Amino acid sequence: MGRSRDNRRRAAAEAVVEAVEGGLAELIPDPDRARAWSLLIDGAPQSHVDLDDPAHLSFEYQRRIGHVIDLAAPPGKPVQAVHLGGGALTLARYTAATRPRSTQQVVERDTALVQLVRRELPLDPGARIRVRSADAREGLAKVPDGWADLIVADVFSGARTPAHLTSTEFLDEVRRALRTGGVYTANLADGPPLAHLRAQIATAAARFAELALIADPAVLRGKRFGNAILVASDSPLPLAELTRRAASDPHPARLEHGARLVDFTGGATPVTDTSAVASPAPPPSVFR
Repeated sequence: MGRSRDNRRRAAAEAVVEAVEGGLAELIPDPDRARAWSLLIDGAPQSHVDLDDPAHLSFEYQRRIGHVIDLAAPPGKPVQAVHLGGGALTLARYTAATRPRSTQQVVERDTALVQLVRRELPLDPGARIRVRSADAREGLAKVPDGWADLIVADVFSGARTPAHLTSTEFLDEVRRALRTGGVYTANLADGPPLAHLRAQIATAAARFAELALIADPAVLRGKRFGNAILVASDSPLPLAELTRRAASDPHPARLEHGARLVDFTGGATPVTDTSAVASPAPPPSVFR
């Protein structure tokens, strides 16, 4: 008990708190890892980074995206990746650590947050990571046609995905920037009755031939609010290995695809720019 109290005291003493464009950012040191930090925005957890071990992914949704990154190309092969939403640059650091010599672009509109992260959690100088301060869709529009092997979308404003990143027109830009056979993965968040998540699957199905969804079974059953990871491509996905990795995670998840995923949409229709709305706000209990 004494050690736990010391850890809390250390965290309180060493936390970095700073106003950024998206709200109040807090960098909280991890008491169990010497150079690891969690990023919170207005109290909502955003990222966790271990500067000594950037291949360590603490958040369950980031581990699930990590599985997608691992399987997007042969092990260790460099990729060209675009990250929409930066946070603490966790997934870009992970890609650089697990796929050395990868070339990556990160699009993060919150300039003040980027400056904070660069100052307090500096990138490895050898990592080929370029950070661009721009709106995610505007930044994506500047990516050359067919440039990306991998596009990762993890964009939240006030804990909600902005409406203009939920439409078929947005996915048209994703398709344009992806090479043939490239992989798109997105962090989606929803809770009962899962209307947003179902519509996002229908939207992706309108633009990609191959889809999978990875999430906690309780989220898929509409029992609680949580994250779901969309994986999409115009080529077959490594479903068996994704399923195995999701199931063997410390927080096991289920993978849905094919007819079961079509059934999951429940007749939802694709979202367009004219009908798009932001994802639902999480209930306050999610972050308690």
